[in-house]
Amino acid sequence: MDIGTSKILGGIGALLMFVGFIPGVPVYGGLPLIGLILVLAALWGLAGYYTDAGIFNNALIGSIAGVAGILVFVAVVLLAAVGFVSTIVPGWNGNWASLSNINPGDIRANITLENIGPFLATILLAVVILFLVLVAVAYFYRKSLRLLADKTGVGMFRTTGTLLLVGAVLTIILIGIILIWIAMLLLAIAFFSIRTQQPPPPTAAPTQATPQV
Repeated sequence: MDIGTSKILGGIGALLMFVGFIPGVPVYGGLPLIGLILVLAALWGLAGYYTDAGIFNNALIGSIAGVAGILVFVAVVLLAAVGFVSTIVPGWNGNWASLSNINPGDIRANITLENIGPFLATILLAVVILFLVLVAVAYFYRKSLRLLADKTGVGMFRTTGTLLLVGAVLTIILIGIILIWIAMLLLAIAFFSIRTQQPPPPTAAPTQATPQV
């Protein structure tokens, strides 16, 4: 893949990720995923162009960690929910539709601190896992973007990587989500700032022949 194609794919992918997180945008859930795939494709192309596998490998590790973390988070939440419902609805057969036939008064009677405590603790554990995974994803993407900044000479990649990591850490106070969103826009700008005409490598100065005595 040539550098021009990688530049366009990365820029468009980052823009899709940026726009996809705006509430009310059609295909809200699909745009970030499509954008991520395009960005990974761009990083793969640039890694080959600059012969630096770390540009793509770090981003790939971060993406795999993110997908695995989300799956673990969902699994833990579902298991916690099933366990909680089984506790407050004795004899529940696992059919969620059957809960509509149960008397709400009987459920409220079983919602005690002793029953709800383990459920809340498990949910908190799932949130902590998701937070740590998000920080890990941002860390690996920062490594990838720092390498890309060194190769392309576009300092915006380094700024984007730092903003991603700071945003991931600050998601505990929600402002981090806004920082990550802004980082997507900066990433698009960085991709579109890549020069397709790369400067030629420096040539060594000719050496003068040593006069023979």
